[in-house]
Amino acid sequence: MLRLDLIDPVISGNKWYKLKHNLQQAKASGYKAILSFGGAYSNHLVAAAAAAQDAGLEGIGIVRGMHDVLTYTLEACLGYGMQLQFVSYEAYKQKTDPAYLQQLSAQYGHPFIIHEGGANEAGRPGAGELAAFIPASYTHICVSVGTGTTLAGVRNALPVSQAVMGFAPMKGGSYLQQEILPFIDTEKRDFFSITDAYHFGGFGKNNKILAGFMRSFSQQYGFGLDRVYTAKMMYGVREMLMQHAFGDSPCILCIHTGGLQGNHG
Repeated sequence: MLRLDLIDPVISGNKWYKLKHNLQQAKASGYKAILSFGGAYSNHLVAAAAAAQDAGLEGIGIVRGMHDVLTYTLEACLGYGMQLQFVSYEAYKQKTDPAYLQQLSAQYGHPFIIHEGGANEAGRPGAGELAAFIPASYTHICVSVGTGTTLAGVRNALPVSQAVMGFAPMKGGSYLQQEILPFIDTEKRDFFSITDAYHFGGFGKNNKILAGFMRSFSQQYGFGLDRVYTAKMMYGVREMLMQHAFGDSPCILCIHTGGLQGNHG
């Protein structure tokens, strides 16, 4: 397992790689603030809040849904100085609409806008830098997917001889296969896959089986998994190994994308 959770306690895992070039561009271009998007349990949003504070930038978060009671994640965002705006699920669907982004830009003094999950031209290559930590001896690379940004970056940076598999933690998450396809290099589009078979009831949902798996994993290996992403991925990897789904003599690298703050609450 590639332990990206050890990079930073807050800007952990793949989040730093997706944010670093965005923050560099914002600073170099003279922006005073960044604006990004996420839900009430968004690892990306709290990482963006902390990274913006570290970079001396203001942070603005557009949050999906109305929340009278703040989650641990949203409290953390406020703690890192991020200004939060709660919008309806319907309004949130416009998060990539140019007119809506222009409206937000004018409303907040023209901040540097980062798409949800760092899914942009700076985030994907940043995630691709993870390939430097992946030896050629691995036959399969497994990673949990939210927006698919990390998977796209890693897939583009690795040779086709290494299969890349994404684990979607939400119901119907296999739609991401088509959504990220335009961002995959043409010659590599047949060498990745996404499964949503291990969603445990939907995004952010879990049950006693997953909780028990997380406890036994931590006891056996001495470090934890987050319940939103990596726990579901590792459960799926275990099940697929039992089914011999990786073929003969696989050598599998699983990417720990951090986000352990999601276990709070």
